[in-house]
Amino acid sequence: MTASSTIPTTRAVATAFDLTTGLTEDRASLKRPLSAMAGMYSDTAAFDAQVARDDVLSYEFYDFDVPSLETEVAYGTSITYPGKVGDEYFMTKGHFHTRLESAEIYFCLSGQGLMLMESPEGDVQVEEFRPGRSVYVPGRYAHRSVNTSSDEPLITFFAFPGDAGHDYGTIETKGFRKIVVERDGAPVLLDNPRWGN
Repeated sequence: MTASSTIPTTRAVATAFDLTTGLTEDRASLKRPLSAMAGMYSDTAAFDAQVARDDVLSYEFYDFDVPSLETEVAYGTSITYPGKVGDEYFMTKGHFHTRLESAEIYFCLSGQGLMLMESPEGDVQVEEFRPGRSVYVPGRYAHRSVNTSSDEPLITFFAFPGDAGHDYGTIETKGFRKIVVERDGAPVLLDNPRWGN
């Protein structure tokens, strides 16, 4: 056996994304209806009423089964749809990386919104999404996309190390320290009244 035959190989892959929708026909997306966001919004009564009225698709994204190795790059698109629960904008669930030091980069293809980030120590950072703008999420920061448009999906392309993993449980348990709500037609960052509960 030669040395070269013991090296694992990953096949090259080409994926066609629709730049106006963020979708691809190459595989199915992972869909998150609003009901999958239970416990994420601060106004639970508004959340329950909205889900009962119409359990809409709040966001979807792609997982391409990239090998969980430091040398690989996971990637895909995330599509967060417009809408609000009470006065809080639709958003992704958000996550830390299991390998906490892993960073991630997002590139906005269309729409507008915010990337909400926070470290375990409580540092909160917010960056704006608009077409052509990238946001670098440093290691150690939980992050979630927030769509601040009233009528347009927020579509981003993302990439992160293949072995980063996803820790959704911490966010499901504690939430984010801040929320993004609409005030007088504009997004405003407020303390989350349910943080840590």
